[in-house]
Amino acid sequence: MKEDSLSNKAYIELRKKILSNQLISGTRLKEDEWAKKLDANRIAIREALTRLMGEQLIVQGEKGGFFVKTLTVEDSHLIRELREILEVGALRLVMHKIDEKGILELERICDDFSSMVERGYFGGACEADVKFHETLIEYAGNDKLIDLYKASNIPLFHQKLGKMQTHMDDYELTDQEHREIVSAIKEKNIHRAEEALVKHLIRGEVASIDLS
Repeated sequence: MKEDSLSNKAYIELRKKILSNQLISGTRLKEDEWAKKLDANRIAIREALTRLMGEQLIVQGEKGGFFVKTLTVEDSHLIRELREILEVGALRLVMHKIDEKGILELERICDDFSSMVERGYFGGACEADVKFHETLIEYAGNDKLIDLYKASNIPLFHQKLGKMQTHMDDYELTDQEHREIVSAIKEKNIHRAEEALVKHLIRGEVASIDLS
């Protein structure tokens, strides 16, 4: 595999794990370890890490090395505000554009989340959580909005999902809130959908503050 392909593969995999909190705040990313895990060389891993640092998903330590960026209380608040602006806006477009196939896909993602939690595969649950919100953005059908959302590198800021596997109540609430949003979309009830989404995002912010 070419060097640039290896680097891009490493970038995509590491970015996914950071955004879904499988790699939690403060985690050190060692080049040699990830080279083995991703079957790549250290040059490709270094290029991927440098790219992630440019996107402010990771930082360099005072004594060197790469670390997943630690979110502050202020970061969590700003992320919640940004997500609310983008996702509520997307929801309004989704109401007019989503079809039955789209509804079924959102329900499938909800079922996937539930299944992952039931089997104890919490990393997979985090990925399903990210997928749910990214799919909402995609069904808005606005390429500029999609590009902006992806470029924002918005992580799951309720880090309880990635950090503490004992908080089953958080998984259950996340599942309920996702399904409430989908139910409101099916009913074309924009007020109910927005209310459920905003409540979901605020709870995520509060959870991340409680954990700090």
